[in-house]
Amino acid sequence: METYTAMRHFADSWGLLAMTLFFLAVVGFTLRPGARKAAERAAEIPLKED
Repeated sequence: METYTAMRHFADSWGLLAMTLFFLAVVGFTLRPGARKAAERAAEIPLKED
């Protein structure tokens, strides 16, 4: 089996599953209960005076 064919087969079968799981993990991390407070603190960083 050629390298390209093997990589293409892997991407078609497991690549989509991996990208879907990564997407769901990022969405879950963003929407977790403590995310609002952390996002508000991060949004205020450029406005803070040193």
